[in-house]
Order: sequence, then C-alpha cells, then structure tokens
Amino acid sequence: MNSPVLNSLHNGLSVFSTPRSVAVVGASSNRTKWGYWLAAGAIAGAHRRDVHLVNARGGDVLGHACVTSLAALDEAPELVALCVPGPMVGAVVDEALAMGTRGFLGITAGIEDEGEIAERIRAAGARLVGANSLGIYDAAGELDLSWGNFTAGPMAIVSQSGQLGSELARLGQHNGIGVSRFVSIGNQTDVTAAELLADLVDHEATRVVVVYLESFTGGAELFDSIAALRAAGKPVILLTVGASAAGSRLARSHTGSLTAPVDIVDAACRAAGVLRAQSPGEVIDVARSVIAGAAPAGRRTVIVGDSGGQCGIAADQAAAHGLSVPPLGDVADAALTDLLPAGAATSNPVDLAGAGEADLANYVNAVALALADPDVDSAVLTGYFGCYGADNPGLIDDELALAQRLADAARTAGKPLYVHSMEAAGPVADALWAAGVPTFGTVEPLLRALSGTAVYREPARDVAVAPSAGVAPTAGYWNARALLLDEGVSFPAGAVVTTVDEAVTAAADLTAPLVLKAAWLEHKSEVGGVKVGLTRDDVAAVFTDMHTRLGDGDYVLEQMDTRPDGVEVLIGCQRHPDLGVTVTVGTGGVATEVYADVVMESAPVDAATATDMISRLRAHKLLAGWRGKPATDVAALADVVAAVSRLAATDSRITEIELNPVRVAPDGVHALDALIVTDN
Repeated sequence: MNSPVLNSLHNGLSVFSTPRSVAVVGASSNRTKWGYWLAAGAIAGAHRRDVHLVNARGGDVLGHACVTSLAALDEAPELVALCVPGPMVGAVVDEALAMGTRGFLGITAGIEDEGEIAERIRAAGARLVGANSLGIYDAAGELDLSWGNFTAGPMAIVSQSGQLGSELARLGQHNGIGVSRFVSIGNQTDVTAAELLADLVDHEATRVVVVYLESFTGGAELFDSIAALRAAGKPVILLTVGASAAGSRLARSHTGSLTAPVDIVDAACRAAGVLRAQSPGEVIDVARSVIAGAAPAGRRTVIVGDSGGQCGIAADQAAAHGLSVPPLGDVADAALTDLLPAGAATSNPVDLAGAGEADLANYVNAVALALADPDVDSAVLTGYFGCYGADNPGLIDDELALAQRLADAARTAGKPLYVHSMEAAGPVADALWAAGVPTFGTVEPLLRALSGTAVYREPARDVAVAPSAGVAPTAGYWNARALLLDEGVSFPAGAVVTTVDEAVTAAADLTAPLVLKAAWLEHKSEVGGVKVGLTRDDVAAVFTDMHTRLGDGDYVLEQMDTRPDGVEVLIGCQRHPDLGVTVTVGTGGVATEVYADVVMESAPVDAATATDMISRLRAHKLLAGWRGKPATDVAALADVVAAVSRLAATDSRITEIELNPVRVAPDGVHALDALIVTDN
C-alpha cells in the first residue's frame, strides 16, 4: 500500500496531539463561550507544555494572565486555537505564521476567505484542523482543546459533525469506554479525515476507531487509511447519513436508478472489512464488544436459553442480522441430551427446560458443550441468568462465580460468548463485561453487535487494479459489443446495417427469429427502437418503419435468443468520483426498476465474489431452477460479472457499463444489449 496519505503519516500532525506550546486566541472567562472551554482545557495540560491565553482586552482567565496579541509572546506557539470572529481570523493566522506557528485549530465557522487562509497556512508548511471544528483531544498527550470533558480510554473518534462526535464520546463514557483521541474535522479545509485516520495507525492508546462522515471526498485515500488501521489490528466503525451523503451524480443507465450513493459506501465498506453502523448506539455496542475481544471467526452461532420463547426470538433476530443458527453436530447434541431433562431442545437453539433453575451450574455446562461444537463460531446465552442474585441476594456470590466460569468456558473454546440478561445493569453483568463477555439487556442489540464484530474477522478484498491500456471505448451498442466480446462476453450472431437492402442481405445469413435494434440509442424499448421475433420476410418492412421514425444511424440485426428456461439478468458498473468503481447484478429486462432486485460490490470482483452476489438476489431461486425447471449456468454468469467488473475497474475512461438484459440459460450466457459510457 503506497498511498500519499500514509506516506505523509507524520507530516505535521503531531502538533495536534503533542504540541510543545499552545495559544488560545479568544480566551474568555465566560463559561458560555468557546474561549472559556478551550482555555480551561489548555490550562489542564499546562504541566506538559507552555500555555498562552490571548484576549484583546487582556485580563485573566481562570487565574492565568492574558496577553493582548500573539506578538506579545516571547515564543511562537506551536499550536494556535482560533476562536475569534470570522473577520479577525486571517490577521491572527498571518501573525502566527510570521512567528513560526506549525498548527491551527479553527473553531470559528462562516469565515468568508477560509480557502485563501488555508492556502496561506499550507504555503508556510503549517496545518489547519477545521475550520468549524468542535475541537481536539488526545489522552496520551494530555491535550484538550474542546467543549466539554472527556474520559481517557481506547476509542478514537474522528467526526465531521462535532456534536455527533461528542454524543459518541458521551455514549461511550456511559458504557465504560473512554476516548484516546477526538478530532472534530469540521470543514476539512486542510487536514482531512484520511490523514487523521492514518495518524492513528501508530497511536498506541487507540484500539478501535469510530469515524462519522457526511461526504467521501478523497475516498481512495480514506479507505487506504482504513486498510492500514485494519492491518494494525484497529477495527474501524463508520457512521454516515443517507442517500445524499456520497454526492453521486445521476447515472444514465438503469443501474444508476436502482442504487443510492449509500449503497456505494456500503460496497466500499464490505470490500475494506469495515462495519457501517446504523446508529450511535450500534457504534458503541460494537466498539465495546470489539474491545472485549469478542469478535467471532464466522457467522455461525449457537443459542442457549432457559425460555423457549426467548430462544426463538433470538434465533429470528440472528437471521435478521445475517447470522446462521445451524443444527449442532451429533456429539454436542448427545452430550446436551445427557445433561438436560427429557424433552429439552438440544439441536440449536438449546432450551435448558428448567435445568438452569435446578442447578445454576448447568448454564455453564450447557454453554461449554455447545461451544465445543466445531461447526459454531460463537454462543449466545439468553434469559434469566444475571437475575438470580438480584432477586435472591444469597445467590449473588454463586452467580458471580458462574459468570467467571462462563467467561472461562468461552476462553477455553476460543470462541466469544454473548449474554442477554434480563438484569443487564448490575454486578453480574459488570463481571461478565470485565471478563470479556458482552452482556445486553435486550437480545436485538446483542445480535446486532455480534454480527457487527464478525466483520472484523472476515477477509478484506483487494480492489486495487493496474490501469488498462486497451482500445478506447466508443459510443454505440455495436462498439460496446465488440469491446465486451474481447473480454469473453458472448452475444448472439448479428450484423450492423444502415439501409433496408443491407438489412435484407444480413437477414439471409442469420437464423430467425431475429431482433432489429437502433444501436445508438441507450434506452431503445422506450422509443420503439427495438423489435423482436422477426422472420426474414418481416425485416424489410420493420427496418423501413423504424428508419422512418428514428432516422439514419447504425442499426443492428441479431439472432433472437430463444433458448428455453432462460432468466434475464442485469449487470452494471458505475465509476464514483471518490469511491471508485462498483459492479451491480440484478433482475434484468424491461421490468428491472419494478423488481429493484440488485446486489452491489466494489469492483473488480472475482468469480467467487460474483457467485456470492448472485446468491443474494431474490431471483436466485429462478437461476437455481424453480418448480422443476433446470438450473441455469450460474458459473458462466459469474464469469461474465467478473469480466465486466474488471473492464470497468481497469479502464479509467469508462464511467458506466450496463448489460441488460443478459439471458442466462442452462447452456450458457448471452448478453442481448450493452451500453458503455465514457468520460469524453
């Protein structure tokens, strides 16, 4: 990985975590003002660095004397925090640059000449976080220039929304997770999220990274940084907003109308091995579980409970969150049958059927036997455990001892255990968390967290490609067809015709039924630019009619694909300006938008990934054979998906590709129409 961002990992960013000196310009004694909070935070670190407070009226703040300007200082502060009115920012920056300041934290919002100020900062070899930042914090560096207070811990937060970042920090604190570093990136006028994430790779105090973004400018560098964090064993959890967040343009193809920009973000996350969380609550649940070391090696879980109803709800929620609940093997099933009362469910889910109440140790025994099954990756204990000591204080010591034994059983098995307890706030739950066993008061967030942590044990995909130097794509179906034929995509026999005589001559060499297309049109059926099922005798009249309506151009006469048991599929690719190329597979044909049955991944994909994409379609049952019909050639379809994705990813001139429909039959795959859009 040779990203410019990663290569410049220490390019001036240490000034935002371990500066030798800090100046707060706009320091104030008024607790309702930014200048107060930044001054208070700076003073708290005065034993680590020189702290200077600047206020145009002088005076003192929190017992520290203020100077009236930076020029009054004997030294150049390494880091200057700007919390002065917008019109004053430029002059303060210029004064600091003349002194030799290396870093600026821009709190002020709405600065008219913000871009020009940032250019001056960069030209002087300095850096700017912000403007419109909510502040920065580094626990190891004892640097706090922000509103509010942080508790030190292992979670780093890089957020485009300062207040949302603060919410994440507060939620973490309420759930026992402190912050290692906090950066509100604001407008990213200079320092970017990608750079700040890269700077966390070697940050020893950070074990998990949370990033909130509303835009993905410089997406390639961003995901390079995320990959470096993953390689360093620091999982990244991404939080973002809806369909407008990625700023994707409106595509010309059907593919573009079927997907939202957030789908492109999701595809990039899956390729990079990053969880895109749905809410701040999910972020914290997953972060806590990751820190606890509870990431499973796979998505197969066994559910153990003391209530059939709770076991059933847990199984349903597991499926809803992409986890599987497979039957246990014969060995585990037999051992559980010997342990539990007659009639207990022992396959998966495992219902203790009163055995836990009869002997609390059976919670541990059942979980240990279930975890020993080689075909499961994790266990979920759901129900009453954790409540015994709360309801009967005489049992609290026994239950605490069993909590430790549960954790030991999971550690021995080398698989995580998650506990859903009806008493999730108390000494037993605290003991379980402390022992590395995530414990939740309801089962839905538990299974959401278990599914989320599984992402970090799944392999990431390398979507980096070498640029292609192939033939330049040109407009029109026939040109697209020729280029795709070279990539191994099959089309029916056909010919280009421009006159009625050429059409009649071509028909004589083709096998009816035939199809006539106006090859230069992108959406032919919508304007009567395609006619199917033609005999040779039909060709002259149909060509004359189409030519009269649509005018001169390249028409294509092709043999019609009449193979039985075919299924129509769409294959499309799009190039996003920041997040690269994606490939989409979906239900094809004229009703593509009606079904909206699509799966998207970052391109290129190999045949195995393409096969997985196809298996996730609702239409997969049709491809696999439905109601006695033979299965189609899914392997050949996967090869076509891989080939198209490779072409789109390697040729930077291509902005879109769409094959629709692609007809998949038991004996192979034919593309029946194709569109390639370039950037010229």
